[in-house]
Amino acid sequence: MSDFANLPAPPYYVVCFSSCRSEVDNGYGDMAETMVELASRQPGFLGVESAREATGFGITNSYWTDEASIRAWKQVVDHLAAQRQGRAEWYNHYEVRVAKVERSYSFAKAP
Repeated sequence: MSDFANLPAPPYYVVCFSSCRSEVDNGYGDMAETMVELASRQPGFLGVESAREATGFGITNSYWTDEASIRAWKQVVDHLAAQRQGRAEWYNHYEVRVAKVERSYSFAKAP
């Protein structure tokens, strides 16, 4: 997976998932990869970017064409199961924020 999502011109939506992991692993990495793969097959999915510190704090931004796609993804059975396991084992705390991206810009230093 590339570090930066290849996104279209705005507008689009972002789901910002900020979390603090517990010390329990129990398949977390495999589940995270599975969820990205599953999300990538959902209608309206545009991309994902994710980073995690050694302290356990991480942020995952997933990008979507519209709010209906986000709501549909939240209800996918395997995603619901991962959410339950996350609350039970993997996360001490998380915050979810949904926003509409109205504009974006970037910079990349020439190689």
